[in-house]
Amino acid sequence: MRIIVPALLALLLTYPLIAEEKPSLVERLGFPKDAQVLIINADDYGMNHATNVGTERVLKAGAVTSATVMVPCGWFPAAAEFARNNPQANIGVHTTLTSEWRRYRWGPLLGCSEVPELCDEMGYFFPDVFSIYGLGEIDQADRELRAQIDRALAAGIDVTHIDSHMGAMQYSPEYFERYIRIAADYNLPCRLASRDMLESVGADGLLDLAEELNVLGPEVLYMGDPPSLEVTEEWFKERISNIPAGKVSEMYIHCGADTPEMFATTGSARRRIADTDFFSDPAILEWILEQGIELISYRELRHLQQTGEPMPRVDGYGWE
Repeated sequence: MRIIVPALLALLLTYPLIAEEKPSLVERLGFPKDAQVLIINADDYGMNHATNVGTERVLKAGAVTSATVMVPCGWFPAAAEFARNNPQANIGVHTTLTSEWRRYRWGPLLGCSEVPELCDEMGYFFPDVFSIYGLGEIDQADRELRAQIDRALAAGIDVTHIDSHMGAMQYSPEYFERYIRIAADYNLPCRLASRDMLESVGADGLLDLAEELNVLGPEVLYMGDPPSLEVTEEWFKERISNIPAGKVSEMYIHCGADTPEMFATTGSARRRIADTDFFSDPAILEWILEQGIELISYRELRHLQQTGEPMPRVDGYGWE
């Protein structure tokens, strides 16, 4: 039997073993640990024809790397056809529980007889997020969201991720937990809030749940729009050039074509058109890459989540 001399034993007790540092998400994706990694997602795809036109325009230009489709909306079939015909597009599901516009409404796929607590008196989703938070709705919300994901898969969309329209599944810790569990059941990444944001509402443990269930998502989420149309370029460039090193960040935009339908549908038509014009300009993609930003889509996160390995690098996202 080997005897450890007292001096050596004391040394071992004095210096605790240092656990090997886990690789960061950025490193697991195959980038240097200090890389600035960014996803730009176009929300509300499928909402109407003008949104489809704008979303497809920015996806083809390449600066916007992902989009999420609203399955209950009228122009979902056209978006699904685009996804089938353009498998290089990275399309997820913009899970939808609200219908916010006054003159253009939609309701649940399952119908009000199946999910009555999600419907207003006219059979549409409620226009605001907090109307759905109450006793009994969460199981109905769960069923509706799964129906939306199943419909997208059945329509031939290679679903890359999920997120939540108007954050409906993310402003309540209980709903956020269910949203993460749905992502885990479909083995898909999802849009996550930052730990700081979740700590502010006492829900930072949800990121630990996501890790436990092997659900990946961005580590930094940028919300909000430029304060005016005139500062669109300045505002986006300032935000993009200052994303943190060593983190996966996401910012989302809303798209639209300059058509009467866009103005008749939403109260934010000019903002959506400005976002589309900015991100469809080929010079913007070139500028982003010149800043040393590493653009990825949710497909890379899905690949890592499902295989444990980084996906081979994509040589650009645009195809026009």
